[in-house]
Amino acid sequence: MNFECEYIEKLAKLVSDNQLSEITLEDGDKAITIKKGGVSGNVVMAPAAPVVSAAPAAPAAEAPQAQVKTASDTPKGTPITSPMVGAFYAAPSPGSEPYVKVGDVVKAGQVVCIVEAMKLMNEIESEVSGKVVQICVEDGQSVEYGQVLMYVE
Repeated sequence: MNFECEYIEKLAKLVSDNQLSEITLEDGDKAITIKKGGVSGNVVMAPAAPVVSAAPAAPAAEAPQAQVKTASDTPKGTPITSPMVGAFYAAPSPGSEPYVKVGDVVKAGQVVCIVEAMKLMNEIESEVSGKVVQICVEDGQSVEYGQVLMYVE
């Protein structure tokens, strides 16, 4: 794999312009990874480590102490998850009242938030009826595909 400087600069710009944290290109046993790093946001190149599959670990003779979860630690209800990567917005516009708050009763099909992806505002609807018992993300926070946004009981 012959990486030219101009090509690497284009990849670095791609990482920066699309708010990616890293990109890896592989060709046989050679690879290049470009990562956005540090507080300054500079793009850093690092060689990719070879992929090695590890053997499954043997069970430990003594299990570590289990953490005790109380009922308040375990989320209750049906999760509403993000169908895409984007930014979570609780309200239709800045300064507006949020679609829902903890304690609100929602109906199936009711809009509960927005996930912005690629400058498109995607309304997220509840798939179930019930009471909102927990909102798991902050307004404006980035969310991943499948991340729980809230729970409805």
